[in-house]
Amino acid sequence: MENTHNLKLFIVDDDQFCSSMYERYLKNHHYSDITIFSNGTECLNALHLKPDIIFLDHNMEDLNGFEVLKKIKRYDPNIYVIMVSAQQSIDTAVDTLKYGTFDYLVKGNDVCEKMKETIEKIVSIRQEMAQNKFKTIRRFFLFLF
Repeated sequence: MENTHNLKLFIVDDDQFCSSMYERYLKNHHYSDITIFSNGTECLNALHLKPDIIFLDHNMEDLNGFEVLKKIKRYDPNIYVIMVSAQQSIDTAVDTLKYGTFDYLVKGNDVCEKMKETIEKIVSIRQEMAQNKFKTIRRFFLFLF
């Protein structure tokens, strides 16, 4: 079982209050490897740190979330990106999903809980993928011998 507390999380939001609130909530739920960025450029410059999950604000000053998302996915398509936005536009949500976000969360009173639930979904998916990979490798070796 994967230790969820070892996940490397990035929070990218130009609203310092929001990013601090997300960080505090996640740390209270035992996620400790969290890095905050106040703009998309800082996040992109730190991708070499190999984050597992990036929570990305949609509306930012330097680069908007869409532009940052595209660059993240070009760098490493396996990074889980969750777009977080005050916009409740279905079209925006669908567009971000088309470009590779794992989920689209609307900022509101329950956004922190949704962030935690999304992390739990990702962990569950990664565990399932690891088990399937192990089963495939095991079948291969059984076939050889």
